Amino acid sequence: MGHWIAGTDRPGNSGRTAPVTDPATGRVTGAVAMAGPEEVRTAVAAASAAFPAWRDTSLSRRTAIVFRFRELLNARKGELAQLITAEHGKVFSDALGEVSRGQEVVEFACGIPHLLEGGFTQNVSTGVDAYSVHAPLGPVAIISPFNFPAMVPMWFFPIAIATGNTVVLKPSEKDPSAALWMARLWTEAGLPAGVFNVVQGDKESVDALLTDPEITAISFVGSTPIAEYVYASGTATGKRVQALGGAKNHAVILPDADLDLAADALVSAGYGSAGERCMAISVAVAVGDIADDLVARVAQRTRGLRIGDGHGEADMGPLVTRGHRDKVAGAIDIAEGEGARVVVDGRAATGTSDADIDVSQGFWLGPTLLDHVTPAMAAYREEIFGPVLAVVRVAGYEQALELINSNPYGNGTAIFTRDGGAARRFQYEVEVGMVGINVPIPVPMAYYSFGGWKSSLFGDTHAHGVQGVHFFTRTKAVTSRWLDPSHGGLHLGFPRND
Repeated sequence: MGHWIAGTDRPGNSGRTAPVTDPATGRVTGAVAMAGPEEVRTAVAAASAAFPAWRDTSLSRRTAIVFRFRELLNARKGELAQLITAEHGKVFSDALGEVSRGQEVVEFACGIPHLLEGGFTQNVSTGVDAYSVHAPLGPVAIISPFNFPAMVPMWFFPIAIATGNTVVLKPSEKDPSAALWMARLWTEAGLPAGVFNVVQGDKESVDALLTDPEITAISFVGSTPIAEYVYASGTATGKRVQALGGAKNHAVILPDADLDLAADALVSAGYGSAGERCMAISVAVAVGDIADDLVARVAQRTRGLRIGDGHGEADMGPLVTRGHRDKVAGAIDIAEGEGARVVVDGRAATGTSDADIDVSQGFWLGPTLLDHVTPAMAAYREEIFGPVLAVVRVAGYEQALELINSNPYGNGTAIFTRDGGAARRFQYEVEVGMVGINVPIPVPMAYYSFGGWKSSLFGDTHAHGVQGVHFFTRTKAVTSRWLDPSHGGLHLGFPRND
């Protein structure tokens, strides 16, 4: 498969391709073209050429097209979810949930006219009016990760398009089909050619976007080292950049918590999508004397999970690639060697399939529960990005809070308690961008903004919500006066408001 530029499929011409695999079977199902600088330049040129007309398209017309895209997506989102399962490996229900959460941002963008309302002040000086408008930036780029090939791009492009920008999307080469599917859906919805473009690729295409002089802004989601690189490189060339990085999300379980609720939440948030979520809970902080009981309840639930092909009835699918599967298994090896207790071991897991297909070569790794993990261990310090839940034991609330606040990441966190005062104190004191209270994955609704603190975000603007509108627009202040023929002649002094 190739690219989508100026409203048409474009085969790759760089000569480089990457394999696309089905993680459940390990079978190569296709090849995706890797764009070189010339192909990226073609896509950016198409976005630049389309920008003036799209900027000048009425707001009513723009939002009508976004609404049409929403209707088509809602009717056919099962198709998109099937593509995600086939290339990422997450179970179908999880893929469908991903699409639905992305659709919420599309729905938010349908109401963009209200958020683009400017200000107007009459007669700031004699016969002079002042007002402000929110102007689009121009061609913008989105660089999205493998773990949410539909939802993460939809955090950005509905708002970018609705506010009058044009888009070049660079999806992950591991699961490229979702981006092309959405590009074709935009065309069906009536979006003009060149407003939404897709270039496949790797670092070479990313670097071309970061340095292209016509790209005005970059939205990125990925690991912290790459987010920092994208932010430094993009801002060095004068671009506006929002770069969302990695995470090490903690859930604090206080002694008064409902342990069944907490255990259900930890298993769901730790192992959903095989832990390949930036909002996954990867550290459970057990406070006081509840740890043994909590670990037993989590282990009992973990052992009952069904691992298998995402198209069937499994609870958890494979990891995205064999290399990533082996990396996660290696992290478990290191944790065990450093003294962590492996309560539930997923390293020998094999998957099942409800269909008559061979899954013996799939990228399987079962949910793994580690106990007695300490902050000095690699399993605590590093983002594993797999189905590994680490339990850290602390004596009290203050130690739990300090653990989170001293961590370099600040993406998401949660607390489980029946004490409203403790929850209120935690939400106020914790240094994390998104907080859940008895909610394990506090992903905000589309009208709020998604983003972390510290090394989980480079830039000062979060994704979607009002901050997303601010990111994709810039303010223009206008001062106007319509004069009668006796305008008063020359005046070289500094303008005064009389």
